[in-house]
Amino acid sequence: MSLFISAAHADPVAAAAQGPGMMGNLIMIAVFIAIFYFLIWRPQSKRAKEHRALIESLGVGSEVVFAGGLMGRITKLEGDYAVVELNRGNEVKIQRASVISVLPEGTLNNL
Repeated sequence: MSLFISAAHADPVAAAAQGPGMMGNLIMIAVFIAIFYFLIWRPQSKRAKEHRALIESLGVGSEVVFAGGLMGRITKLEGDYAVVELNRGNEVKIQRASVISVLPEGTLNNL
């Protein structure tokens, strides 16, 4: 009969040495979820909230840097888009979400 049944199943010492039970596995999963929450999800949602606040605070005359690395002054807001004047007579239309940061007033004049 021992051909199909392992002798280790009948040995209580071997059964105890198998490793953590179900409770240990649940605790390990909870620790992994906590690590992902505090290292990935929470900081990312905080950055997204700050970026959303930055986008909502844009106004005409704001000096901005957008995703392409270009800097300019917002001349017109059109829903989810903004018209940015890079220099006199040179305007581009960008998505408001592509704005990386708002510069202090007068920065473009000093460059």
